[in-house]
Amino acid sequence: MTHSRALRVGVDIGGTFTDMAILDDSGIVAVGKTLTTHSEPAAAVETVLRQTLAAHRLDAADITTFVHGTTLVTNALIERRGAKTALLTTEGFRDVVEMGREHRYELYDLDLELPRPLVPRHLRFGVRERVLADGTVDTALDGTAVKQLAAELSEAGIQAVAVCFLHSHTNDEHERQAREIIRATAPELRVALSSEVNPEIREYERSSTTLANVYVQQLVETYLEDLRNRLRGLGLRRDPLIMLSNGGVAAIDVARRFPIRMLESGPAGGALGAIAFGRGARRPDQMAFDMGGTTAKLCIIEANRPLITHTFEVDRVYRLRAGSGLPVRAPVIDMIEIGTGGGSIARVDSLGLITVGPDSAGSEPGPVSYGRGGEYCTVTDADVVLGYLDPHRFLGGDMTLDAEAAAAAIEEQIARKLGVSVAEAAWGIHATANEGMANAARVHAIERGQDPTRLPLFVSGGNGPLHGPGVATALGSPAMVAPPAAGVLSALGFLSAPMSIDIVRSRHAELRTVELAAVEEIFGEMEREGARVLSDSGVPAGDITHERTLEMRFVGQGSEIEVPVPRLGSGWREDLAESFAEQYRQRFGTVAPTGVEAEILTWRVASRGPDPRARLRLARPAEAADALVGHRDAYFPTAGGYVPTAVYDRYRMAVGTVVEGPALVQERESTLVVPPAARCTVADDGSILVEFTSGGTR
Repeated sequence: MTHSRALRVGVDIGGTFTDMAILDDSGIVAVGKTLTTHSEPAAAVETVLRQTLAAHRLDAADITTFVHGTTLVTNALIERRGAKTALLTTEGFRDVVEMGREHRYELYDLDLELPRPLVPRHLRFGVRERVLADGTVDTALDGTAVKQLAAELSEAGIQAVAVCFLHSHTNDEHERQAREIIRATAPELRVALSSEVNPEIREYERSSTTLANVYVQQLVETYLEDLRNRLRGLGLRRDPLIMLSNGGVAAIDVARRFPIRMLESGPAGGALGAIAFGRGARRPDQMAFDMGGTTAKLCIIEANRPLITHTFEVDRVYRLRAGSGLPVRAPVIDMIEIGTGGGSIARVDSLGLITVGPDSAGSEPGPVSYGRGGEYCTVTDADVVLGYLDPHRFLGGDMTLDAEAAAAAIEEQIARKLGVSVAEAAWGIHATANEGMANAARVHAIERGQDPTRLPLFVSGGNGPLHGPGVATALGSPAMVAPPAAGVLSALGFLSAPMSIDIVRSRHAELRTVELAAVEEIFGEMEREGARVLSDSGVPAGDITHERTLEMRFVGQGSEIEVPVPRLGSGWREDLAESFAEQYRQRFGTVAPTGVEAEILTWRVASRGPDPRARLRLARPAEAADALVGHRDAYFPTAGGYVPTAVYDRYRMAVGTVVEGPALVQERESTLVVPPAARCTVADDGSILVEFTSGGTR
């Protein structure tokens, strides 16, 4: 073993691969990637950590930080693998989770499929009680009915109960009473209160979020305990930290209590990695693009911060359309999910056009070229046929791809139907995937007031460097940036995330009626709660900071926007009104006429610990003398088809190295495609900057 040193490990479980990165004070010292084991996710974590530590002669006892993100919660909700759950709500409101907002996300589709509630109607129960909107009690809780229901649910084998009473975000007394009664009657039942999980206005979203949280809680607890035991078995001395969707990390006990906050933890890591590299390169505004084996995701970075949203949809059932999934109210990095990844299945549609995704071969069985029983050609199969992936160096040589099987599948399923060659069919798959991702990214950027032609594209994920140049060209981006270890950037990004927790309250009031003392009281209470959570997680009180925001709207509107809170003091109300007007103007281009009052709906505090000192760069960049390791034929239409293409070893390319396209730059977990009419330069932090002249990959 090497001499003792502090190691920091990040692990991300994706839909196809489980990625790992290890840092020390000098930078990246090791990366690892293995196929995800869906039936037992922690097994892949143990495998990749054990193998990588052994390969690099590192000691598990030197690991001081282990940060983990996973798609477990999202997958459990999509696959409906959670606990058998019941809903207790106010009498007359049990159908709120089915009625939703009565919104048709596709107006003219007569066969519209609506999101299916996690709890069927026969397990949703109304209880006599009523709290009014101002928090006063109109009708006392019928404790006898709750007790009888608890006994019946226990006898019926129900495992979890979500309690979501009307207006409990203003007065949680009845929900707490119901929990006490249920615990006394049926202590084995897991109980979640909406006033704790999501104390916000709007019954549908609050009920949906609380149900989702308790639905997956037992599964998450079992998984996290298995993970903790496996890590201890390997010699780790500290519990893992869990990546949250808001871009921060939390202690394992916080994640166990609120697993719904882990929904988008993996993609959050990619955005954080983009910020870390962008800050060092003075690139504060960019598009972070992460393409893995199952999906691609894109998020806008402004002034070194990701955009945050507080509503997310799970299990969208209609072409990834907004409104077709289960709403969850939790802070998440605002990103668009695109149903295209390396495992996305390609086919010819009824119009004779190539389509890609959103269905995926995943890792089980995977693309045809994996040789694991996959029957349908995928994006990865096309990339193998095009020569972009070396069949003998996939995953650093740990896995061999079957290029002949991939070509045969593409010929049968695509080329023969279109009357084109296999190479042309493979290029059609590759280009279709790129254009589809670029179109979705363009809409996402424009809707957020950004011009994609002015933003560099920062790529990550195993397929990000491979498809990033095509996406950047289609977007008209000025450049593309591929960081070192791009294939495991989410795991790297985890290590740049601070400890954090978001606290929320709904308190409805017109701005002109709110007194300074009340503002200080509400925010003070929330900040004390946030500080308590972080202190319990080991963050020194002096290192904790708080960021205050309010969700506001004009009186009479149905939606609100988030507004930073100015410093409290003399004139604070006028300053807040101006801050709201400015945010409103940026979003909509105009402000409501004078005389229309502004009102506050939701109060938010983001409590954070200090940013960790993580150097996301190659620890020991090698010399450039023998970076060129060979040539292989790769397909570029603008160059006339298959052309001999230089292949470089990423780990041997020194800072300042310049390579003209076409070229392929290989590292263990990903391959960068440098198209004709492009050039790449190795930057000081080890990133590769790809600049386009003309033609590109199109």
